[in-house]
Amino acid sequence: MADENIKSESRKTVSRRSVLKGAAALGTVAMTGGFALNLAAPGSADAAQKKLPTKWDETLDTVIVGTGFAGMAAAAEAMQGGAKVVLFDKMRVYGGNSIINGGEYNSWDDELHLREKLHLGDDSAALHAKDTIKGGDFYGNPELVQILCEGATPGLNWMIDDGGLKLRDILNRTGGHTAYRTHTCVEGVGRGYTEALKKIAEGRGAKVRLQTEVTWIWRQDTDGPVIGVEVLEKGKKKNIRIQRALILASGGFSRDIKMRQDFNPDIVPDLNCTNHMGATGEMIRYAQAIGADALQLCFIQLYPYAEPDKGTLDFPAVYPFRGPGYGIVYVNKKGKRFVNELERRDVVSRAEIATGMKPTYSIFCEKMITKMGTKQEIEKGIAMGRFVQADSIADLAQKLGLPSDALVDTINKHNQYLKDKKDPEFNKAVNDIMIPIDEGPFYGIAQWPAVHHTMGGLRINKNAQVIDIWRKPIPRLYACGEVTGGIHGANRLGGNATADCVVFGRIAGINAAKETA
Repeated sequence: MADENIKSESRKTVSRRSVLKGAAALGTVAMTGGFALNLAAPGSADAAQKKLPTKWDETLDTVIVGTGFAGMAAAAEAMQGGAKVVLFDKMRVYGGNSIINGGEYNSWDDELHLREKLHLGDDSAALHAKDTIKGGDFYGNPELVQILCEGATPGLNWMIDDGGLKLRDILNRTGGHTAYRTHTCVEGVGRGYTEALKKIAEGRGAKVRLQTEVTWIWRQDTDGPVIGVEVLEKGKKKNIRIQRALILASGGFSRDIKMRQDFNPDIVPDLNCTNHMGATGEMIRYAQAIGADALQLCFIQLYPYAEPDKGTLDFPAVYPFRGPGYGIVYVNKKGKRFVNELERRDVVSRAEIATGMKPTYSIFCEKMITKMGTKQEIEKGIAMGRFVQADSIADLAQKLGLPSDALVDTINKHNQYLKDKKDPEFNKAVNDIMIPIDEGPFYGIAQWPAVHHTMGGLRINKNAQVIDIWRKPIPRLYACGEVTGGIHGANRLGGNATADCVVFGRIAGINAAKETA
């Protein structure tokens, strides 16, 4: 029976490949009539025949789509390698999701040696990789994960040395990690990293063009290179010839409800979203239309700690993410714990939804603040109405609308678990670094899951080349960051995205610059 199943799958694969090759052949024949390669699904918005440009409105050396972590890192390294880079971004401001993210970067070490300085135990690139593979339910590509984890520390130090990045004197152990490796920039938001990367890229001569939306990728046939892009720039369509390489660093598709539903109907439309409005995934579809392979598009992550009403990832929403390694407690509206706080984001999100009671809350105390952020941020968050402060747990419960007796009991039990080094309720791994919530003031913040990250995307190899549906690199096409898939698996560990973008952005830029113009 097993042999028959294998033969059946083989017949299906051969059949699919034959059909696609046939379609590609038709497309190649059509080239003689001036039509571009287009393998978009029949009936889709992108399926119409597209004529190759008879003339180009502009010729550029290297084009990067997207101006976030990945795009800026790629631009910096491509410029260093001798390419002339222009970055396109369809939005009015640069940075995409990167500029508004939580300001976290996972690395087992840094040139400041924060982990050693703060006496936070041991770590290594190998342990980071092990956590990442396990955190993604073993769907991540081990080769790419190893590259990510080994490249994270050099990438972080590069931003410090060449970009002027400043880090806070803290290090967090966040959900799904077994070590304290989550770094935070002084700004407390992603802008700290994007500004450092922008400084390096623009300092080397890269140019940014905003409000320039790529509306197609031009490729003549299934064996040839990418030759250009169609763009909508300030209301006018233009065709731009690319001499060296195209790098896609355009992010994911969390804001495209139809695309989300196509691949994961469980990510229902009424869920909020942390992303900027431009995270709509069209570059994935355009790349697929010229033969690119995509994988794991059904893996879509919820951020468990978003602001409950609008789903925003404001700076207070990062405190529940930073807190598990220091003893923060998550409770439901009954004042009871409902999950191991050190669990991964997908586990926490599903546990929140399973409570059937929106929202849930994070509870912490004054002594934890300097481990997670700053007193100034707490005061600002109180003024915003996001953090709630009280002198006792009972008073905090009353202000949050929770049963006082239940919350007091929950916190007392948790404090005892820390003393006993054992959590009989949820089997959390307790250590001496965790802080009992026994001295006020005490704080609470409401939280609820929102769509946050799409782990699936374009298939790439170790050189950040985009791989086609026949497992061959598409000439002159590279991708990095959230537009790619196969690295994080079923679930992305928090803090890994920034490192992923920087590491593979650098690789894409270095290799793109090696292309002959």
